[in-house]
Amino acid sequence: MKGPTIPITVRAAAKINLLLCVGAPRPDGFHTLVTVYQAVSLYDDLTVESADDLTVETTVASYIDGSHLPEPGHNIVDRAASALAVHHGRPVAARVRVDKSIPIAGGLAGGSADGAAALLALDRLHDLQTSDHDLLVLAAGLGSDVPFALIGATALGEGHGEIVTPVDDRGSWWWVVVPSEEGMSTPAVYRHYDELRPEAPLVPDPPDELLAALAGGDPHRLAAALHNDLEQAALDLRPDLAQLIVEGVDLGAIRGLVSGSGPTCVFLCESGDHARTVAGALSVASDQRVVLVAHGPVAGAHLVDT
Repeated sequence: MKGPTIPITVRAAAKINLLLCVGAPRPDGFHTLVTVYQAVSLYDDLTVESADDLTVETTVASYIDGSHLPEPGHNIVDRAASALAVHHGRPVAARVRVDKSIPIAGGLAGGSADGAAALLALDRLHDLQTSDHDLLVLAAGLGSDVPFALIGATALGEGHGEIVTPVDDRGSWWWVVVPSEEGMSTPAVYRHYDELRPEAPLVPDPPDELLAALAGGDPHRLAAALHNDLEQAALDLRPDLAQLIVEGVDLGAIRGLVSGSGPTCVFLCESGDHARTVAGALSVASDQRVVLVAHGPVAGAHLVDT
């Protein structure tokens, strides 16, 4: 049995898509994406300690339905440990605790955040000294959003979203985030998008206006540039989300948007106080919904003091 060690905690943030442009389906069935990610201040914390075997325990915030968690042994943390073990040719064991505050199955990449946090935490626990390049390669093998969860801040995503390049973002952006109790099928949203957009180009255009808005720091200019090719497909499948977006704007948000393939909706506001006012109004309008306030950009996966 290993002796006691100081626990290592890594924090990773949720992501929202400020822009998501989707190309026509390729011969392999996948779509080429051009997206702009932003990491926002909703976090999962992952803590690791030395152990003889890999075990993963997850606790969730009061507003999260834990029934949607993966079965034991099928968590992205298990896959991250396996990827590091294969890469370094040695076992990677630990006692892992995940404290989740990022809503599950909402398009906010909570699972990807856990994967990024696990790569970093297990690397540090075992002093594997994995290079940044190799961590990003391993992250891409876990999922298309995991490299961004490592990098954080605001970044351009290309390919399937896994090719990540930081962008100039001079704003401090405030968001109201409204997840949904009912999940959505990402493949169903993409299928409906293909039906709606048979003329979609194979490779989307670059997001020049949105990148200029981020560099300028003006929330109203950013609001006008927000875009999601999957939004209409998601709203067709879930008309209640269309009603929510109208409601949020009527209550004062500058702009509402489906994030990614949904079902989470995000609302851009002018400031922290403005976001808290809009969030309060949305909460009063329906005490059944979860309404969160977040700001961005924030850092990617990083060590925190325990």
